[in-house]
Amino acid sequence: MEVDKKILIKLLKVLEELKNSIKDTSALDVDNNEEVLTDIEEGFSIKSPLVGTAYLAPEPGGKKFVETGKKIKKGDTLMIVEAMKTMNHVPSTKDGIVKKVCVDDGEPVEFGQNLVILD
Repeated sequence: MEVDKKILIKLLKVLEELKNSIKDTSALDVDNNEEVLTDIEEGFSIKSPLVGTAYLAPEPGGKKFVETGKKIKKGDTLMIVEAMKTMNHVPSTKDGIVKKVCVDDGEPVEFGQNLVILD
């Protein structure tokens, strides 16, 4: 297979333009994200299975499913993520103690976002 040199030259130019267009490289700096990495390294992170709104209790003003320091078992509901008027229970994937709840009640969440960190 022969490589077209014109395509490679154009690709290199585009990459150089992209490199020059990035003004704020702090987002790429690993040292700035040290706190996030430390939390994940020191515990097990349970991530959001879908995009939606996180609710920490089964009803407004109700008792929260989990709080920091609570011991939970695999399968326990950690919170509810509402998407398109459907309430989806997010279960724990392992036993542990809740180290940190990473979202607030009623907060929008993205797919793969950390919800809870377990010890």
